[in-house]
Amino acid sequence: MDAIERIAGYMHEHALTLVTAESCTAGLIAATLADVPGAGSLLDCAFVVYSPEAKMRCLGVSSATLARHNLTSEAVAREMALGASRKSPALVAISNTGVTDDIDDDIPAGTQCFAWVFKTGHADAAPAVYSETRRFSGSRNAMRLASARYALQRLADYHAEHWGNPKPR
Repeated sequence: MDAIERIAGYMHEHALTLVTAESCTAGLIAATLADVPGAGSLLDCAFVVYSPEAKMRCLGVSSATLARHNLTSEAVAREMALGASRKSPALVAISNTGVTDDIDDDIPAGTQCFAWVFKTGHADAAPAVYSETRRFSGSRNAMRLASARYALQRLADYHAEHWGNPKPR
């Protein structure tokens, strides 16, 4: 059993459903999970939002956050995940935004920003939000795939950390 199959098993065990908000990975987080048999009961939907306008229009990312923090930032990733979470009944939202090419002198190629949002089950309770930045190496597509796999693997880590569940092995 590979790591993604273990994540899917963990999600089944804890009745977790997923919505994704993807920029750099362009749907690979959802597609990677969909490769696992039975993933249909784990995925609600996936937003692929490459442009700043799409991030604002589809997910409610604020123009002020984009201007202040740049597209490749944890602040934008958090707003993307929160926006996806608001639009979906899924209990978990994952977002990704990043760069795979050297197009910005300030942000090295392979920089990926992620956010994970977990609904607590109470309509009036604030969700738990985690974010981090990581850098991957390799070809453009290798970085994107590594980012997608990493996002799913961290889902179980953050869920287990927050709710005190055992991590998948």
